[in-house]
Amino acid sequence: MTYADAFLKDVLTKTRRIAVVGVSMNPVRPSYYVARYLTLKGYEVVPVNPGHVGKVLFGQTVVSSLKEIAGEVDMVDIFRRSDAVPAIVEEALAVFPNLQTIWMQIGVQHPEAAAMAEARGVTVIQNRCPKIEYQRLFGELRMGGFATGVISSKL
Repeated sequence: MTYADAFLKDVLTKTRRIAVVGVSMNPVRPSYYVARYLTLKGYEVVPVNPGHVGKVLFGQTVVSSLKEIAGEVDMVDIFRRSDAVPAIVEEALAVFPNLQTIWMQIGVQHPEAAAMAEARGVTVIQNRCPKIEYQRLFGELRMGGFATGVISSKL
């Protein structure tokens, strides 16, 4: 999938509240450090993972599904296998009438679910990472490549 830089930057600039579906409590998992990074950049991240319900992550209580989130979210960021995407998109469209974006992480794509969301006026981004795109578009990439948010104590 190809997306214009201006388009991605606009999405990331307008977004304020993100539901991260499939977030992990394990700090070495990509879903954890992406969610953490987004929180550090000022986004309100709502963690969604039925295996961690009630735990607190980045100051927010983990919920089991999108329908348990109070209020609206601007973006649903999906850290699940591609075959899980249609149900997540259906739930997001049913729960959030003002949803702006469905974002599928690297390796996650589902053309039919994307078409369903786009038919409702929701922007869809597939096979991309908002953390990587933020770093790239807002000048935060390090000389050695992508900053993962994981800091090593070994030099």
